[in-house]
Amino acid sequence: MPSGQRTEISPPITEDEAEAHIHGICFKNGPPKSVGVELEWLVRDLRDPTIPVDPGRLTAAVTAVRGLPIGSALTQEPGGQLELSSLPAGSLTACVETTAAELAAVRGMLREHGLGLEGSGLDPWQPPRRLLDHPRYCAMETYFDRAGAAGRIMMGSSASVQVCLDAGTEEPGPFSIGRRWLLAHLLGAVLVAAFANSPLREGRPTGWRSTRQAVWADLDAERTNAPAAGPDPRTAWALYALDAPVLCVRPENGKGPGDGERDREEPWAVPPAGLTFREWVRTRSPRAPGTADLDYHLTTLFPPVRPHGHLELRMIDAQSGDGGWIVPLAVTMALFDDAAASEVAYRAVKPLADTAGSAPAPRNPLWRTAARLGLTDPELQATAATCFGAALEALPRLGAGAEIQAAVAEFTDRYVLRGRCPADDVLDAYTRKESNT
Repeated sequence: MPSGQRTEISPPITEDEAEAHIHGICFKNGPPKSVGVELEWLVRDLRDPTIPVDPGRLTAAVTAVRGLPIGSALTQEPGGQLELSSLPAGSLTACVETTAAELAAVRGMLREHGLGLEGSGLDPWQPPRRLLDHPRYCAMETYFDRAGAAGRIMMGSSASVQVCLDAGTEEPGPFSIGRRWLLAHLLGAVLVAAFANSPLREGRPTGWRSTRQAVWADLDAERTNAPAAGPDPRTAWALYALDAPVLCVRPENGKGPGDGERDREEPWAVPPAGLTFREWVRTRSPRAPGTADLDYHLTTLFPPVRPHGHLELRMIDAQSGDGGWIVPLAVTMALFDDAAASEVAYRAVKPLADTAGSAPAPRNPLWRTAARLGLTDPELQATAATCFGAALEALPRLGAGAEIQAAVAEFTDRYVLRGRCPADDVLDAYTRKESNT
């Protein structure tokens, strides 16, 4: 699109049209066949990863990276984090091989600028800073500032591994939309605990294995909670989306992020607190919203499991090492897309519903325990051991290669069976350092 050109204005939308639109686009039917991954990384100075990277230097490096011939989408987060979003792949092996090769190219280009990628759920050293001045992020900062500092921490300091899986089928069984939706919200707590990797903030322990998850649980509940439980995820999601507060109103109906120079000139209005999308449709103030506004509104909702046609699982901390992200991707896909493993996982996590109680994720006791204690919690450890064992058995059936299987087995032995998570390694290193000073 030429710089400064506006998109076509869409006509006002009604409540019934909005609900039907959400029903139609957020859960795509079909048996599991595709997988994708979105990887967020902190960008570090290779000589001293504890110091902030100069914004000009980071901009030059990101510009160079964007010139690489890769298929994945590359975006920059408000605090300078890089996100690599893979294309959908037809198998786990294809997803891993393609993404690993593209990551290697990205790392190589960053290395030429003296920079590297760090996998941690939250920046362990620096306070949050917003480097991008796009109107979306200015509005988001203003909106979240109403409730405290958590929004700025999330925007400027957090990073994750997000696994993207097909939503499922209409038919009952382990691949049904309803079963996969429920499994995601109970297994999600196990994934938080097993892969917790953010115990430090500004150089000190926070008391949480996953401080990143604690930050998300401290944000606006109406857009970060899971929808109400029920037999029909589509209806639950549509009600949730329509009753969620509007984060911002763009200057013109239908105008999307990155549409030209005027994006940087015109601020996006943050409406009064409590204006839901449903109320916006009814009142048509400050202007009547259209379908494009609804589509944009859906991108500002951040529950732990977000339907985008597929299911986007958003609860896993970024993992350290070049290939640390492979294990959560492989385990999660195995437990969803292998029928036998999915059945084992479903039976294993069902008792966790009693621990969770009636409050939604991520603010219920189950998810808070997962974020604070990781796998030192006996119930979560036992459930994780069962689920990881089922995943290991499923990987050969899914065609996973020996390297993927070995990575999952090593993680299981090193962490899951010992009641540990990556955050425990970080805390051990911190304790050793403190004892030597």
